[in-house]
Amino acid sequence: MISVTDYKELFKSFSSIRIGVIGDMMLDTYWWGNVERISPEAPVPVVTVDRKEYRIGGAGNVALNLASLGTPVTVFSVIGDDDDGQILRGLLDEKNIDTGYLLKSNNRITTNKMRVISRNQQMMRLDSETQDPLTPDQEKNLITKLETFVNEQSPAAIIFEDYNKGVLTEKVIRRIIDICKSKSVITAVDPKRKHFFDYKGVDIFKPNLKEAREALNLLIDEVDQDTLMEIHQKLKEELHHQISFITLSEKGVFYDDGVESHMVASHIRNVADVSGAGDTVIAVATLVYALTKNTRMMAEIANLAGGLVCESVGTEAIDKIKLLKECQRLLIEK
Repeated sequence: MISVTDYKELFKSFSSIRIGVIGDMMLDTYWWGNVERISPEAPVPVVTVDRKEYRIGGAGNVALNLASLGTPVTVFSVIGDDDDGQILRGLLDEKNIDTGYLLKSNNRITTNKMRVISRNQQMMRLDSETQDPLTPDQEKNLITKLETFVNEQSPAAIIFEDYNKGVLTEKVIRRIIDICKSKSVITAVDPKRKHFFDYKGVDIFKPNLKEAREALNLLIDEVDQDTLMEIHQKLKEELHHQISFITLSEKGVFYDDGVESHMVASHIRNVADVSGAGDTVIAVATLVYALTKNTRMMAEIANLAGGLVCESVGTEAIDKIKLLKECQRLLIEK
């Protein structure tokens, strides 16, 4: 049984290791306003914008969650040499996220997801992005940056956050996994369909159930322990990874590390927005596992964290104090 003191000590240790995050960095833009009429030009609502807000999105949101927990974190990506990229870098710097290895390019644009929100409901989203893969020179520079980081700063883990925007190419993925293995650095991935099976040999593989089902071409109606164990085995045959950590939406999460497997049920929440929940889950799971090597604790705390951030509108980093209180409450309930 885990004591409350152990949770406190675990949370204190969050600042004792460094983690790197590599993937598709994004800028999230929110336009907040009110709707009081329909446009005379077309049957669409007119939103009177009264507030604009910029937030860190994509792989940057994974880094933001780690920083919010007090963990030193470094980001790796290629962003555009543009205004959005400058804003994004400034936001990362404000949160004490290390951007010293971040690359910029004049032949890419920085991904910006612009959301129009009224009465806490998203009315529209406008995406400005490129999905072109990195050029060979950009791949080489990114790999070199990360290898230098691993050699000089000895991180505990590297998280791959893939949004299919072109930063995580097959070459980048394979080379960085090899680098991490040679230095005993934990690797974790939140995959997308395009490169789903390129992450061979990672330590923690975290798809959601829909992604896993589609990648394996499985028709599944019932979600139960036996079905999920079968999915783990099929993934293992392809990836030869260590841990399957599958998010199940409102049903919670599932993990299988080859020794034990378990479904962790979700907790009742006032869900406002699921945006960014997966970012929070992979960040917390990797951090907890890197410190404890305890797969069940990893799954339980990450599951709690994912539920907490769903109570806010838009991408929101996890609150360390709230998460600790939730962990202590869960212990009492047990």
